[in-house]
Amino acid sequence: MGELLGIAIKETSGAPMKVLEEATVSLKSGVENDSRGHPGERQVTVLSRELWEEACAQLGVKLPWTTRRANLLIEGISLIDTTGYRLHVGDVVLEITGETIPCKHMDQAFQGLKDALTPSWRAGVTCKVIKEGRICVGNQVTINYSV
Repeated sequence: MGELLGIAIKETSGAPMKVLEEATVSLKSGVENDSRGHPGERQVTVLSRELWEEACAQLGVKLPWTTRRANLLIEGISLIDTTGYRLHVGDVVLEITGETIPCKHMDQAFQGLKDALTPSWRAGVTCKVIKEGRICVGNQVTINYSV
């Protein structure tokens, strides 16, 4: 069993990440007010605290999780090789659509971050919303490993 540690959005492409304590997640717009929340395979992005810390340790730095620009930060759940599985965050259900592939913007944030995020699904996962609802930091997170 895991826990939701953080929620963040970017209101426009390239905007700074805005950290939230709670948010509505909908089928139509993903995490409320996030610029990338439109329906599709990358509606919501989820990052594992444990894998983020591995990437930072490789670089010898401590960076805020929002540097990765993901929507949700969780702990206690392995996201490695989970395509097709269902992630339950409070009452919200997300279908994991694949691994997040780190882009050149990660090196703009911190040199070497793109390579540090590449192995072992360290950049997290992309998801589409299956069941909408309200989430808040501290919500329980579980994963259904049977597809």
